This record gives sequence, structure tokens and C-alpha cells, in this order.
Amino acid sequence: MQLQLPKVISGTSLLGNLYKEMAHEDKREIVNAYIQASAETPLFDSAGKYGAGLALESLGACLKDLGIQKNQVLISNKLAWVRKPLVTPEPTFEKGIWHNLKHDAEQQISYDGILRCFEEGNELLGNYAAQLVSIHDPDEYLAAATSEYDYQKRYDDILEAYRALTDLKNKGVVAGVGIGAKDWRSIEKIAKDVQLDWVMIANSYTIYHHPKELVDFVAGLHQKISR
Repeated sequence: MQLQLPKVISGTSLLGNLYKEMAHEDKREIVNAYIQASAETPLFDSAGKYGAGLALESLGACLKDLGIQKNQVLISNKLAWVRKPLVTPEPTFEKGIWHNLKHDAEQQISYDGILRCFEEGNELLGNYAAQLVSIHDPDEYLAAATSEYDYQKRYDDILEAYRALTDLKNKGVVAGVGIGAKDWRSIEKIAKDVQLDWVMIANSYTIYHHPKELVDFVAGLHQKISR
């Protein structure tokens, strides 16, 4: 399975009620506006963490309302979180930024855990499925380590999760396995142990901030992919 990716990709965090609750009709208008503006097959980037799965659920519902066929859209799902019952006044993750959620979420990064994330994500999407997959913010997972032993355990968890995603790719279930992180050093580390099809460097590579080491790393990735 080979995909031609568009130059502009749409995020979906607002569909998960980020910062404010949004009516379904407004979400549908946003999804439709991006589709109408896309000269190529539209690609939506989502995650189980966005609104504890609400973003995925809303995206699937919007696409269905708009009559978009499964083969007319591409979806990237960043995996690491699954739903759990909401038993507190607000979700226990990223407090204060998600509004009026009906579920909480918990992190599951392991071979079996990431497969559960993938399966749940496709269930929330309804008639649609993710063609691109990754681990959501592995840099933050590593940064939460409380000791050197815990750090290595967490890194092993990440490698096992990527082994699961690679198995999905080898079976033809997904088209590509990638990574997205804010700390580019974590991408550099993981890229040495995992065959990645795409890389998303968040925040650390900007017009104002692009250290030479990072520029060189990106150039090296380009050469590796081009071969």
C-alpha cells in the first residue's frame, strides 16, 4: 500500500472540544472546508488523546454526514491512549483544556496496548480507518521516567509498541508507521532502532528556532528516505 500525501494536513484537536465545546454542525463545517480546499486526497491527523477519543468519533461522524467514501480520505492516528470511564469532574489528563467530555483516557504503550489503541481508534472512526499510525508523544513518555531503570523500561515499551505497528504494516493493515514528538532528540534516538516512514517534528523546528544539529538530522532523514 503506497500513499500520496497532500502538502497540507488538517489537525483535529478542536473536534475533541479543545479549549471550548463545539457543536457538531460547526465541526462538520470545518471538516468540509478543509476537504473542499484540498487539491489532493485530504489527510486528517488525529489521536485517541484528543478529547479522550471524541476527535476521532467526531471526525468519523462528520465524514459520514458529508458522504465521504472510505477511499476518498486519509487518516493518521497517533496512538497511546484509550478511553476509560470518567469518574472525576474533568479528565485526569491535560486538565483544564478539554471541555464537556463524557470519557477519560489512560495511556497504554506496549505491544498489546498499542494494538488496543489502534482497534479502538478505528471503532471510533466508524466507517473509516487509519492508514498512517504512530506513537503519540514518546518524548513525554520518556521524560516522565523517575529513574534510569524506569527510563529504559519506558523505552522498551516504545520499541514494543513500534513492533506492533510494524507488524500491522507488514500485514498490509496500515500503509505507514511514523513518529511525532516535540523533543527532536527522542525522534533521533528512536529512528536508530525503528524503520520510520514519516517524521513529524513539533515545535522544535521553526523559522526562528532551527539549530544546526536539527537541520543536519532532518537532512539525514531526507537522504535516508530518498534512497
